Amino acid sequence: MEKFSHGGWRPSADRFIKIMEDPFYRTLIDLQDLLTVRTADFWYRRQVKALHLPITTGSISSPMGLGSDSVPVSVDLFGQHTYLADSMQFMLEYGCRFNPRGAWYLMPSFRGEDADETHLNQFFHSEAEIEGGLDDVIEAVQGYLTMLARAVLEQHAPDVAAHAGGVDHLVHMAGLDAFPRMTLDEAVDHLGPDPLAVEVADGWRRLTRHGERRLMTEVSPVLWVTHFDHLSVPFYQAYGDPDRRTSLSADLLFGTGEVVGCGERHTTGEQVRTALAQHGVPEADYQWYVDMKDARPMRTSGFGLGVERWLLWVLNRWDIRELQLAPRLNGVAIVP
Repeated sequence: MEKFSHGGWRPSADRFIKIMEDPFYRTLIDLQDLLTVRTADFWYRRQVKALHLPITTGSISSPMGLGSDSVPVSVDLFGQHTYLADSMQFMLEYGCRFNPRGAWYLMPSFRGEDADETHLNQFFHSEAEIEGGLDDVIEAVQGYLTMLARAVLEQHAPDVAAHAGGVDHLVHMAGLDAFPRMTLDEAVDHLGPDPLAVEVADGWRRLTRHGERRLMTEVSPVLWVTHFDHLSVPFYQAYGDPDRRTSLSADLLFGTGEVVGCGERHTTGEQVRTALAQHGVPEADYQWYVDMKDARPMRTSGFGLGVERWLLWVLNRWDIRELQLAPRLNGVAIVP
């Protein structure tokens, strides 16, 4: 299906006036509202509790893997060095200690790398952490996304079709009983000797955006890739084999590529210490996290959905910067 461009993301002094009568942004708000309401209902039915969390953290999570290109946003808050939240996964793990069924939130995340067609500096994260392992969180994500696809079809199919050129992609996902999956090893074997598809470094491999798109074209438009090399993912992902080479992690590819990242976490403090040493991360930087696992070992797994990447797929756009009512670009003054 041909992808469309709206072109309305570029900041200007009167952009906020121009878009008030734009049907595209009215549909965007409808979809934002649908996702918020249906997300709350989905987790309520599973007895997973919502957490109200700050937007600052001393424990960044996303850039902690050698295969990550994410940059944290450091701020000085009245003389105290801290970070704007890139994810509050650690706090969701903490929340599981209060409610074993799990914890979730929907809130902004902040990144320091440059924005482009698939990356935003500020975006909304739909994240949850539940008791159980990788297969449990994969099942939860599949239930969540098929529910959202069906909800869009029920409530907004004509408007989405008008902007996206159709709703076949939503019908396809809504009708899946289970999403196809393959391991990273299987994906690398499938992609073959394509230097543009897989980035190879000392001790780890990472799929490129080109590689992800090949898999979506050649294998399935909705596809789990699991068991990434441990050195390419953050230290907190559980080990997938006794040699500590792989991780119990997974990315869900659809639309632009990776839209959901998930994984099982280490259960004990000792497992976290081993992973911190392997990744060369000082234990002191995450002492509270290790202490929590020492005090209350618990097997949990969680995921993060990039909301604007989901919207990008729903509306069949090619530039994620269009999917913000009020764009935010690092270093750019924007009204309002």
